[in-house]
Amino acid sequence: MKGFSAKNDTRPINVGMSDLLVFRFPIPAIASISHRIAGMALFVGIAFALYGLQLSLSSEQGFNQVTGAIGSPLGIVITIGLLAALAYHFVAGIKHLMMDFGVGETLEGGIFAAKLTFLLSAILIFLAAIWVLQ
Repeated sequence: MKGFSAKNDTRPINVGMSDLLVFRFPIPAIASISHRIAGMALFVGIAFALYGLQLSLSSEQGFNQVTGAIGSPLGIVITIGLLAALAYHFVAGIKHLMMDFGVGETLEGGIFAAKLTFLLSAILIFLAAIWVLQ
């Protein structure tokens, strides 16, 4: 290759995991990635919730085990975490549905929708935490 140098090489480079920590993602990208993470957390959490439901319905002893586990400090944190994932995933899902209908497809609209998603989710998560801690 005549005249080739690394300076004018415009080919894409491989991105490593450490590079992802350096990138500065725009807020709509953070909202979209968070939506996927919340969906995965719900997917995993539903398995434990179904196991807890099955255990609680099996006998009185199973019911007492489940209520004790949910009432423990770790159980409360997990419950609030799953409710937080549910709240965020719900609000972000509504945002995605609105975008499917053509609302907020511009860059400014996407930024506003992402900020609104984070705000509404924070309010719902706060209310859910108060509900669980009562």
